[in-house]
Order: sequence, then structure tokens, then C-alpha cells
Amino acid sequence: MEWLMKLSNAIDYIEANLDNEISYDEVAKIACCSTYYFQRIFTYVTGISLSEYIRRRRMTQAAFELQGSNQRVLDIALKYGYNSPTSFNRAFQNIHGITPVAAKNIGSTLNAYPPIKFSVNITGGSAMSYHIEEKAAMRIVGIRTPLAEDMETNLRNLPDFWQQSLNTELFKQICEFSQREPKGILGISVYQDPDNIFYYIASSTNDPVPEGMYEYEIPAATWVIFENDGPFKENVQSVFRRFYTEWLPFSGYEYAGLPDIEVYPIVVGKPIHGYSEVWIAIKKKKEN
Repeated sequence: MEWLMKLSNAIDYIEANLDNEISYDEVAKIACCSTYYFQRIFTYVTGISLSEYIRRRRMTQAAFELQGSNQRVLDIALKYGYNSPTSFNRAFQNIHGITPVAAKNIGSTLNAYPPIKFSVNITGGSAMSYHIEEKAAMRIVGIRTPLAEDMETNLRNLPDFWQQSLNTELFKQICEFSQREPKGILGISVYQDPDNIFYYIASSTNDPVPEGMYEYEIPAATWVIFENDGPFKENVQSVFRRFYTEWLPFSGYEYAGLPDIEVYPIVVGKPIHGYSEVWIAIKKKKEN
């Protein structure tokens, strides 16, 4: 599959540059998408962030060299991009559970993380309930928080944003003016450029923008809409992973690169379990 080949080429670049500076922009360019979307796709497909993957691979190689050569710990730290022995020590212990000095001893237990290989696995697994709809442009209004291009940072910060928002008056207003499709409380990641990336908690509405809120218009598009019934956090992340690895390669469509939409029911308190939807914009695959 073409897009899996692009991801594999991006991994090849990372592997060739473990002991050099790795440009996230170059990785994304090889995969033919923006830096933000590449990191997002990578995290959903692999289950770990790009930065964590690179750390694991570098520390794996560093461990091999510590045990297989007479190089000093400082030299290996510098080779893998750590100018401070302290930061290298910390990164190494996070992966292996022991210090680099201790790793030099034959018999030490270490963790090896091999390179990721992308492939499409046909497992005959559970069905994915979905339908495809053409939708006109939709206007959303709500609150937002800045996102980073680094998905590790976003995954750490977004649960706090939801928690802090749920009992506010602004959130109650968002619930009240949900009028248009998709109906419900929306979680939307919007990438405009590297300096303008936001996550919205919002509703689709025609109402004016209240003080303290923001509006955004999502262009008209074709959407594949996946339906879920179960724990929100696990199911929504699972949908994105299965979309990229199971649905998209065989669908005849490409990812359109528009904001992804999580649709949650309007409930009192923190939404944890129930019916939800994930809307992902797609476009017909170009003929070669």
C-alpha cells in the first residue's frame, strides 16, 4: 500500500540518522504530510509518540555499543545527541532501568526495541460500523487550547483541558447551543500552520460567538463516520488506529488532512462511556 510505503520510508530515514540530528520536518516530508499530521498518524498507528520511538531506538543502539565496545559513556551520549551526561543517564534509565555504567557489565538485563515495520495485517477481526456522507461547510463555536506539533505533549495536556472545562459556564453554553450536525459535544483538532494548532471543545451552531469562545469553519468535505459504543478514550483512539491500518488501505480513499472530529453525547459530568462517533475527512484516491 502506497501510504504504508511512505511511512516505511520515513522509518528508514530515522534509522539512518539515529546518531545524527533527526528533522521531524524531513520525516514528514518523506511521508508526504505536515509535521503535525505525521506525528498524529504515527502515534495512532504505533501506540507511541514519534519522540518516544526515537528515544527507544537510540537507547537500544546505545546499549548495544556500551556492551560491545570500549567507548566511554560520554562518547556514546554525544553520539546519540545528548550533550549532558545527566540527560543521557536519565533517558537510558527510563528505557533500561539501569545506568549506562551498569549496562557495560555483561549479564546486565537490557531492553531492545527493534525498528518498526509497517504492514497491513488481515485478521478477519471485528467489524467497523461506518457510513460515508457529503457535508457542506460546518461552523463550530467553543473553547480551545493550543496544541504542539509533538503528540507526546498533546496526549499529556488534553485530558487536563477536558477536566478543567467540564464544570465551567462556558461548557454549559456549548452544550446548550448544539444545533447542527454533528450534534453533541465535539472534540476537534485543528491544524492551520505550525504556530496555530488548537484543540476545540465545541458545538456546531449558527449562534453568535460568546465572550471567551472562538469560532472556526471546517470546509465542505466527504466524511467517513465511524460509530462506537463503549469507553470513549479507548474506542476513539482505536478508531483512528484501525482507520489508518485496516480501513483506509482498502477503501479507495485518501486522508483529506482536515480537522478530525470526535462526537460525544451531551451528559452531566465527565463523559466516560456511551455512544460516540469519529468523523474523518477523506477524498477519492488519485489515479496513478
